[in-house]
Amino acid sequence: MIDIENILYNKVKSEISNWDEDDIYAISFFLESNEALEFRNFSNVSTWAISYNTESDCEGAGLLDEERWNYAFWRQDEYAIIDLDEASDCTKALYQWYAEQGITNIGFEDDENQYDENYTYIGKGPVGHYELITLAANIAKKLQEEGFIRKKFQKTIPIIIHGLEYAWYEIEATQKANPNGEADTFIKAMKELGFI
Repeated sequence: MIDIENILYNKVKSEISNWDEDDIYAISFFLESNEALEFRNFSNVSTWAISYNTESDCEGAGLLDEERWNYAFWRQDEYAIIDLDEASDCTKALYQWYAEQGITNIGFEDDENQYDENYTYIGKGPVGHYELITLAANIAKKLQEEGFIRKKFQKTIPIIIHGLEYAWYEIEATQKANPNGEADTFIKAMKELGFI
């Protein structure tokens, strides 16, 4: 069995180790699924990139301002963890892990079960997406619990797990990923801004 969490953890940790800006205040784990994304024989697959934002980037935005927390306002200098490159060791390992877990129909979305009777989104994205978000949350939690983030940046920094829409399961994953309240300000901002 492939140890996908360890493979992805080492890749993420290696990349974050190279970051050297002093005023980083948030780390992004951006996971996106899109019908235009294809890998092997699958479409609507998920990708994962990591990046960060700095105090300088948000130009003095208030603690709860959208400019501080909405990824659309960030610089988005992303480093791919899972991409569409057949040569990517992490991507190949993920698809091997999917197969080992019996996760098939990668990218399939059951449109009939995506919304409740009030038209509130209750889905988990296409097949494979929620599973990747769960892996990302576990990795982020490990980075926080072992003190790697605090030691690297000499302060507490939240790891935000998100797509473009801040779905319920991304907020849930962000809370799990920051077990000591590192993302409390982000969660408060998302509530005030009406994202959750």
